[in-house]
Amino acid sequence: MAKEIKITEYLLDLPKKEDSRGNLSFLEEGGQIPFKIARVYWIYDVPGGQKRGSHAFKNQHEIIIALSGSFDVTLNDGKENRQYHLNRSHKALYVPPKMWRCIDNFATNSVCLVISSGKYDESEYIRNFKSFKKYIKDDHEVSEIPQPDILIQHRELQYNNSKDCEIIDLPVIRNRAGNLTPIHNSVDIPFNVKRIFFVYDIPFGKKRGMHAHKHCHEFIVAASGSFDVEIDDGREKRVVNMNRPMQGIHILPGIWTKEFNYSSGAICLVLTSEVYTEEDYIRKYSDYKQLYGNNTSNL
Repeated sequence: MAKEIKITEYLLDLPKKEDSRGNLSFLEEGGQIPFKIARVYWIYDVPGGQKRGSHAFKNQHEIIIALSGSFDVTLNDGKENRQYHLNRSHKALYVPPKMWRCIDNFATNSVCLVISSGKYDESEYIRNFKSFKKYIKDDHEVSEIPQPDILIQHRELQYNNSKDCEIIDLPVIRNRAGNLTPIHNSVDIPFNVKRIFFVYDIPFGKKRGMHAHKHCHEFIVAASGSFDVEIDDGREKRVVNMNRPMQGIHILPGIWTKEFNYSSGAICLVLTSEVYTEEDYIRKYSDYKQLYGNNTSNL
């Protein structure tokens, strides 16, 4: 009988696209994320001295990132503790199933982003350390990792109205140890997340975005601070202010966007329906106007 290969945690160096308008890092299925995304959540407003996440998962895989500030992640495989200090937006920690984890030592205004292979299921949690030790000793097998589908198909150009870009209020799980906002694929937002990126270290007065997508849906959240989003369908424009980590705006394909008026320390978190392909971008406004500006179907 073949011996089971033990899966352990590891640190990831995420891509960091340095730009005078702010830095951008990303993860996507089939690339930095070795599993199919089922859930994304972020933890914020954590008071000093509080501890989060004293539990283990039976089957769920996770990636943990310090979007802002810093914190410690302590892992235990049933034999020993290993501690990781996360304090850079372009660093991530992969945590496999059957690993007890605690998150503590949060710096002021820290935001912890977690990407998970499973939806919320209380039966997946082991919340008592003695029970965890027994579970490990019993040598339960971990179910197969859901693999991402990265097939890219040809699709017709989509036309949408800027008024249809909906602001969505997300769930908030409030706790004395901080707030948590979760997103489940095609439940809390109207698409499955395949790529996640975030913009940070944004200098005062800079603008980001200034492009459109042919097929990709985006969900934009102010994970920290605030900024304005200009939404343009080629005929009409409107501006919305994003300033709450429990609220986001759904940007439809065929909509030109621009982000500006970033506050100090702002972090723009974006969840997308597609992995990156340059062919999906429209980067010149003149090209965008030619494709969308005179389209009568978005009236």
